Amino acid sequence: MNQAPSPSAYLDTLRHPLVRDLAWLLHAPDLLVTPYPGRPTLDELGLGDAPTCAAWLAALEADPAALETALDHRLTGRLGLYHEALWHFLLDRAPATRLLGRNLAVRDAHGATLGELDLIYRREGDGPPVHLELAIKYYLGLADGPGPPDAPARWIGPGCADSLALKHHHALTHQLPMSRRPEARALLAPFGAPPLARRLAILGVLFRPWRAVLPLPRGCAPGAPVGVWLHLADWPAFRATLGEARGAFLDKPHWLAPPPDDALQSLAALGERLDGHFRQHTTPRQLVVKTASGTRHRLFVVADDWPRLVPLAPRAAG
Repeated sequence: MNQAPSPSAYLDTLRHPLVRDLAWLLHAPDLLVTPYPGRPTLDELGLGDAPTCAAWLAALEADPAALETALDHRLTGRLGLYHEALWHFLLDRAPATRLLGRNLAVRDAHGATLGELDLIYRREGDGPPVHLELAIKYYLGLADGPGPPDAPARWIGPGCADSLALKHHHALTHQLPMSRRPEARALLAPFGAPPLARRLAILGVLFRPWRAVLPLPRGCAPGAPVGVWLHLADWPAFRATLGEARGAFLDKPHWLAPPPDDALQSLAALGERLDGHFRQHTTPRQLVVKTASGTRHRLFVVADDWPRLVPLAPRAAG
């Protein structure tokens, strides 16, 4: 097998934002090691060698109409739904997989919804259908927080509404077991004899606090993407460490791939936009900065009083 190149090798040749996000998704590693297999690999998708992967992406860049149609209804709203729609397209169009079902509601005898199966797919000629649960998450680590320094509960979302510990617990105790519940049998019957294989793909970025030493959380997967977060008051000092660099804001739903180089602005312009944003809003802003050496850094800049609250750890995890 020829190893496909890194996402940056593709991103340098791609302009369309949806195709760039799909290229990022193809290479994004799992955030966590869990008892279940993680994201489908490039080999499993039939895109495991460089020429095939490059040609597949180039064809979408040349004719993105099908991708635009599939994603049009997800370009506003929740990032998670956009991420799911990218996976739906990918698993239905990749050379070695086919999408069988998506967003399947599991209901009890009274019609109440118990949960939803993100998607069911099959690898061509290989084993049973797969129930895949998905998440795209961006967690900021707290130097001071609940549990020991490597506690997943210390890694919280920028909106302070969830944590890595909560997401991990919910995925393992609720989302993945849903396909094995008796209420799901009739729903899954058209896809073949049970049980389905089960996989969990939690992708995203972990952001360490600037100027603080914090280990990555327990269970973090090797190669998980890591960035930095800082308070607005620290931006001038942080900017001084970057030298000659340029950057850009990432606006939802395009939190996946960085923008092309010609969309990058000076750090002075970014600083002015940050000041203007936080004069009117308290929501954190995600940025990508590219240094003169070509290194890209993911950043979250947050208000000086962030976080205003810290989510509790799941009860089962103490």
